[in-house]
Amino acid sequence: MSAIEQQERAFSFIRLNERGSKPRTRGITEIRGPYYTPMGKRYLEDILETMGAWVDSLKFAGGSFALMPRDRLAEIIELCHRYDVQVSTGGFLERVLLQGPEAVDRYVEECREVGFDIVEISAGFITLPTDDVLRLIERVQKAGLKPKPEVGIQFGAGGASAVEALEAEGTRDVEWAIAQARRYLDAGAWMIMIESEGITENVRTWRTDAVAKIINALGLERVMFEAADPPVFEWYIKNYGPEVNLFVDHSQIVELECMRSGLWGTSSLWGRVLTYKG
Repeated sequence: MSAIEQQERAFSFIRLNERGSKPRTRGITEIRGPYYTPMGKRYLEDILETMGAWVDSLKFAGGSFALMPRDRLAEIIELCHRYDVQVSTGGFLERVLLQGPEAVDRYVEECREVGFDIVEISAGFITLPTDDVLRLIERVQKAGLKPKPEVGIQFGAGGASAVEALEAEGTRDVEWAIAQARRYLDAGAWMIMIESEGITENVRTWRTDAVAKIINALGLERVMFEAADPPVFEWYIKNYGPEVNLFVDHSQIVELECMRSGLWGTSSLWGRVLTYKG
């Protein structure tokens, strides 16, 4: 149990759903770091000293770390580790791939040097052969880091594309995405990131059938769903319980944990999210 988890919780007589201690394998919450808002160590420490017990990992977005002074980045990562929070690169590797294999090697090594724990491997904007993703998984593992491939059904995902633009691209078969994910897990991927676009983001109708197929095939522990919109993470908790792994914006951590813990929620969740650890 981490130091922050050992601290006495205010109003400790109020019953909460048991969440388990870190490192958790279910009910993982990953929060977005700097991108839509800047985030330095003082801002981040405010979040972690109040809600750090419920944060499992921090994910950078859009390669924002490449805009920072190196020592400031290392301080942010060290701060996360102090609160038992892992740190992920986000899916920036696909941008690095455009510069060739040497740049990929330098990227992975620098991720290790500054203290990253997780390297996400995404291909939302590019077409990357499955075997190449397997080689990237191996490369990340050799550096002692956790590979986290992203799998989705929407080509062109990962940016603020309009619904019409994504509809024009079309979607991939869900079974194909599941087969990809299985190969990545067999190759040693730590977890599979499920891209929200084409499923719950920038679509006219949510593809709840795709979520069901993914969970039925892979289980809850091996996948994490992007859900950076309150109605989306509410739906995941309502349908798959408080132990589903979710990625949200850091501004949503309190609302999400209120739902997971059964402390509070919308009218459709209030008092209805329960766990039994008999």
